[in-house]
Amino acid sequence: MTTDLPEPTTGRPRPGQLTFSAPRRGKPPRHLADLTPAERKEAVEALGHKGFRAKQLSTHYFERLVESPEEMTDLPKAIRDDLVRDLLPPLLTPLVQRTADDGATIKSAWRLHDGAIVESVLMRYPRRVTICISSQAGCGMNCPFCATGQAGLTRNMSAAEIVEQVVYAARQLRRGDLAPSVGASEGAELGDEDGPAEVAGPTRISNVVFMGMGEALANYKAAIGAIRRMTDPAPDGLGMSARGITMSTVGLVPAIDKLAGEGIPVTLALSLHAPDDELRNELVPINTRWKVDEALDAAHRYYETTGRRVSIEYALIRDINDQAWRADLLGEKLAARGRGWVHVNPIPLNPTPGSKWTASRPGVEQQFVERLRAHGVPTTIRDTRGQDIDGACGQLAAATA
Repeated sequence: MTTDLPEPTTGRPRPGQLTFSAPRRGKPPRHLADLTPAERKEAVEALGHKGFRAKQLSTHYFERLVESPEEMTDLPKAIRDDLVRDLLPPLLTPLVQRTADDGATIKSAWRLHDGAIVESVLMRYPRRVTICISSQAGCGMNCPFCATGQAGLTRNMSAAEIVEQVVYAARQLRRGDLAPSVGASEGAELGDEDGPAEVAGPTRISNVVFMGMGEALANYKAAIGAIRRMTDPAPDGLGMSARGITMSTVGLVPAIDKLAGEGIPVTLALSLHAPDDELRNELVPINTRWKVDEALDAAHRYYETTGRRVSIEYALIRDINDQAWRADLLGEKLAARGRGWVHVNPIPLNPTPGSKWTASRPGVEQQFVERLRAHGVPTTIRDTRGQDIDGACGQLAAATA
């Protein structure tokens, strides 16, 4: 995709500026998770080893969650270090980890090979374990209330860098780093965009949400590659259900249609934040390219193609987008496209430091929900996590840089 606006060279983008093409930087090291099973076999053979070693490496990485070459005892000691160095290089270096919710939430900032910083959040709920992952270092969509958007786009992440966030989290679960979730959640949990999940075991991540740093559909090839690694049956991948994966987007219409045709039934979450073009042009600058109705039409087509109910994400911002008439307008637009195809998650805004944007008053928030429900639109306030640990997208990375 291209944009009519010039791309930024350095520093923060100007207001409303969109960046689709990521700046060119050195590529991350090649990793097993970047490759299909067939490509892994070819890579192992190109290194002078027998092809079946690729399956052994995949078993250690995706299924056994092994970190150390010394634990890979079915590989000959003479080639073990070489295989790990060439196909399982380190991709994420932990910088900062902060906990909240009595240890049931862990937010991590990672340094990539070139110094770029990204973040992920691991959350245990009563009926699921969810990880919110990044797909880009920074973001080019420039939403003014988002710390990541205001920082601009540093680069795209590789498929393996995306997957490694999930694998690292699975290792944390196995080690018992994440405390149990205490009590029932009062709102919609991250990961339940399409209904309740089964109780997750102590070492099993049930849900992955692409709601961290970046617009994943602007890094389409790597994001899809990562999803395939997550959903490929073990030991070729993590063996996750596609229904436990949520792809969030600000509304890149052609990419939504392309995703619908992939044959991977992930849940689509459309970050709308305003039902009218005038305000959404300001809050979500991609709206200057694809309008509200175009984004909603694409979301509805996604539902028709996949049968997967769409989630509408709506950050409630005090005196900006939380008026009752806007709730009515959103309800009318969604109901006009049918019943049963969509669910709305209003999100109490987690403000960034120094920002003029702040969360709606509780009474206004509740009225917004009731107005939507009056139009027959299922609506649940998002359960927010980690406000005391720079919980909003991009805050921890910005504080760490």
